[in-house]
Amino acid sequence: MSDEGRLIAGRYRLIERIGRGGMGTVWRAEDEVLGREIALKRLHAQQHLSEDELATVYERTRREARSAARITHPNVVVVHDVLDDEGLPCIVMEYVHGTTLGALLKGGGALPPGEAARVGLGMVAALRAAHAAGVLHRDVKPGNVLLGGNGRVVLTDFGIAMATGTSTLTKTGEIIGSIDYIAPERMRGHRPGPTADLWALGATLFQSVEGRPPFRRATAMETAYAIAVDPLAPMKQAGPLEPLIEMLLAKDPDERPSAEETERALRVAASEAPGATAGGTAEVAWASAAPSRATATVAATGPTTSAGATLTDSGSVLGSMSSAPIGGGSGDGTGRPRRKRRPLLWSAAAVALAAAAVAGGLYAMSADGGGHGSKGGSATATTPTASEPPPVPAGFRLVREKALGATFPVPDGWKRDGKASSEQVTYTDPSGLVGLTIGTVNPAGANPESHFQNIEANTKRNYPTYRNLRMQRTTFQGKPAAVWEFTFQGQVRAFRAIDFGFGEEGGTEYDIYLSAPEAQWDTHRPVFDTVKSGFRVG
Repeated sequence: MSDEGRLIAGRYRLIERIGRGGMGTVWRAEDEVLGREIALKRLHAQQHLSEDELATVYERTRREARSAARITHPNVVVVHDVLDDEGLPCIVMEYVHGTTLGALLKGGGALPPGEAARVGLGMVAALRAAHAAGVLHRDVKPGNVLLGGNGRVVLTDFGIAMATGTSTLTKTGEIIGSIDYIAPERMRGHRPGPTADLWALGATLFQSVEGRPPFRRATAMETAYAIAVDPLAPMKQAGPLEPLIEMLLAKDPDERPSAEETERALRVAASEAPGATAGGTAEVAWASAAPSRATATVAATGPTTSAGATLTDSGSVLGSMSSAPIGGGSGDGTGRPRRKRRPLLWSAAAVALAAAAVAGGLYAMSADGGGHGSKGGSATATTPTASEPPPVPAGFRLVREKALGATFPVPDGWKRDGKASSEQVTYTDPSGLVGLTIGTVNPAGANPESHFQNIEANTKRNYPTYRNLRMQRTTFQGKPAAVWEFTFQGQVRAFRAIDFGFGEEGGTEYDIYLSAPEAQWDTHRPVFDTVKSGFRVG
């Protein structure tokens, strides 16, 4: 290449081109003054941009250098210098021998969960350091994760990073980044926070174990729509990372774990050895990483959910008590600490605007091995209020249970089992094996976690096949909430269940509980997400 061997700024000799993206080229070079190998990123000439747009792009690059230079951490690439070459900004960084995670995953490649967790540990450590320095990365993705030959994991390319208190350098409504890794709130036009970087970490971990981005569709518009509204597809290869990934990919940023909690869960998953007990899994790590709030009690009549439904092996409801047990002699109920994931509430208008924004070139997408290309542009979008329920999807009907004081969607063909009371109502599918129970606890405690924990304590003693998959605090519609997911073996089949409770202390706690045969969980779990997303009190 013509640039090979060229001297930049009188000291940096270009040796080999090692990467090229939509915005710039990265070279392996030699610092002839200090006699060391370095990496030099040089922006491309952007002939299609106006002078004002070029000034913005160049300032972004200089910001990359300033942002990265603020962070001193072994998992963050070291920035040595920033300069101009023939009017084009250049950033001089340390050279990391190895490859990128993006290159490793190219073509559908995947990592074992333990190795993905190890890489994730390096990434979250880098993000913790960046966030502590007041810097958001905003483009976390596999292509920006360097894997050194000595096992070192380095986060690089803070090219669209944003320092606290600085201008975003974007037009109103414009979103910059790689489409597959843009958090839902950024697509809504909200100012991103640290949890947006954690969402991107979750998307990167998903691709690392599953071999594909979590919401990749045929076009950029479809991908953006899927990120905004679609439930996360079931994971097949994530192993102990599955609960963490699902929580990181929560649509609502308030429901994602913190960086510290993420690091603890990754540490457990990375060190997990074959044959480890449940206490050594990432799922259980989540129960201890955040304040726990699940409880269970066991009744002799059969497993009972926190919503009060006692299930037989057929899934039918035998009785109710809002604090009754969940385990027991002959029952075959289901329950499992669910992954922390609450579908974000979008109005139909907001979804349409998001899709239209992508179609119109709202997103400037950087190449990342199979990405959707890059576009520039701007648009504005409106944000629905949290009180607006999403449209009822096809295959569901909206029911209003006056006795409970709640409205929620129910799958077509599911029938209410008996009359609703002020304490609970249950709907079952035609097979009788899948049940949805909405229950109440009055008065509510400080957090549904305590309620769940009480139930679980008795379940552990009386139901030996019970297995806690997750118990986690969160928030829902501005109220304290908890999620609990578990499994256990009945007389005929294994069941899995998820219980979600929310409410303010002294008021009414509402519990949304879904149980189904474990073998059919991937088919029926989306029902819970739809019900929870559309659940409204009053």
